[in-house]
Amino acid sequence: MNISAPSKAKKSQAAMEFLMTYGWAILVVLAAIAALAYFGVLSPEKFLGEKCVVEPGLACISHKVEASKITLVLAQNKGKTIIVNSITVGSCSGAFATTMVSGTDSTFVIGGACDNGVTKEGFKGDITIGYTEKETNLTKTAFGNLNTRVE
Repeated sequence: MNISAPSKAKKSQAAMEFLMTYGWAILVVLAAIAALAYFGVLSPEKFLGEKCVVEPGLACISHKVEASKITLVLAQNKGKTIIVNSITVGSCSGAFATTMVSGTDSTFVIGGACDNGVTKEGFKGDITIGYTEKETNLTKTAFGNLNTRVE
């Protein structure tokens, strides 16, 4: 009966070596994934395209983000005339008094002294547009967001 004791020890040692080998391999893979995520290689912003979205009735036709200013081309399709009073995108803001008839578009240059980051870096900012409906004289706010790169 003593003969089976060494056989059991060899089996348990083999099992332990098997678990340790695969355990170290899994640990190395997890460390590599963590390092890639930490340094931004797995950042989803690098793989997503440019996006400029505003609520229905207003459309972001085109956009350009520079280090100190943002240019937006907005189209208005609300079925009424509006007056754009203010636009804020991220840390940039500007005051306007631009009248937009339904079915038209206008270009807005926002900022001049804001910090949007370094060229080729990703930019993400919320858009807030304050406007007044000309017929009713009601002041309203439209919201959206902008994801792009600084040019």
